Amino acid sequence: MMDGRISNFVQLASVRRYTLAEGREKGLEILDCDNGRLRFLLNLNKACDVMQMYHEGQNLSFVSKNGFTNREIPFLNRFEGGMVYTCGLDSVGGREGYELHGTLHNTPARLLRAECDENGIVVEAVIRDTALFGKNLVLKRRITSAIGGESVTLTDTLINEGYRDENYCLLYHINVGYPMLDEGARVIADVVKCEPRTPWSAQNAATVYDVGAPVAGEEETCYFMTLKKPQISLVNEKLGKTLTVLYSGDTLPHFVEWKSMASGDYALGFEPCTTELDGRFAYKILSPGETVVFETSIAVKSAK
Repeated sequence: MMDGRISNFVQLASVRRYTLAEGREKGLEILDCDNGRLRFLLNLNKACDVMQMYHEGQNLSFVSKNGFTNREIPFLNRFEGGMVYTCGLDSVGGREGYELHGTLHNTPARLLRAECDENGIVVEAVIRDTALFGKNLVLKRRITSAIGGESVTLTDTLINEGYRDENYCLLYHINVGYPMLDEGARVIADVVKCEPRTPWSAQNAATVYDVGAPVAGEEETCYFMTLKKPQISLVNEKLGKTLTVLYSGDTLPHFVEWKSMASGDYALGFEPCTTELDGRFAYKILSPGETVVFETSIAVKSAK
C-alpha cells in the first residue's frame, strides 16, 4: 500500500499468533485478528472457532464464567460460549450417548493460511473428523474480513473423503453478550413461525424478541424459528449498534433462538443449523466425494 502516512501496515490491521500461558487457558493457540474496526480472536485448539469479537473496542460476545480452557472436562464446566461455537458433526443439542453439542468444537484445527494485507484478512484451516474403519469427514474453514469492514464471514466446506455415505449435522452457536446484549435490546427478523421448545419457553413467548434485565436463577428459553429469509438482528439502541447474522439458508434450513436472562449467565444465542433438536433431530447424509458449503456472517453497524 503506497501511502506516505503509513509506516507499517499494522497501523491499520493485523493478524498475530500467540499461545496463552496462564491458568485454564494455558496452551491455547490464538489468532488475534484486527481489521481496524472489528477484532476477532480465533481458537486453533477449538476448531478455529471465534472465541471473542469486538466492534470498535466494545465486546459483542458472551463468555461464560468458565472462561476458556484447554482441558477436556464435562461440558457444563468448560462451555465458554464464545462468539461462535460450532456444534456437530456427530450430534447437536442433547442426545443420549453423545457429547452435548457434539465433538467438533473440541477438535484442534490445522492452520493452512493466515494473511493480512490491503486485500483483507484471510484465515484458512482444516478440521478432520475421522475413525479407524469409519468416517473420514474433512471441514475446510475459511474466515475473511475486509480491512475496516463491518463483518466477519465463515465459509465451511464439508467433504466426505471416505468410501461410504456418512451422517452429519451442524449448528452454529453464535453467542451475544454484554454490552451488546442489554436490557431494552430487541431481536428483529422476518419470522414465519416460532415454536417454543419447552413449557417455560411457551409461558414466555410474548417476550421472545425482547431482552430484559438479568434475573437471578431465571430459566433459559429456546425457540424453533422459521425465517422468511436467512437473516436475524439484535438492535441495541442504547449502544447505537446493530448485530446481524446472515447465513446460507439452503444448507442451514433451520434456526434456533436461545436466550438466558439469568444473572451471571446473561446470553443470547442465534443458531443456524441443519436440523432441529430433541425429537425433531435428523441427520443429513453426505455421499463419498460429495461436498456441502455453509456460510455464516456476523456484521455490526453503528448508528453513530
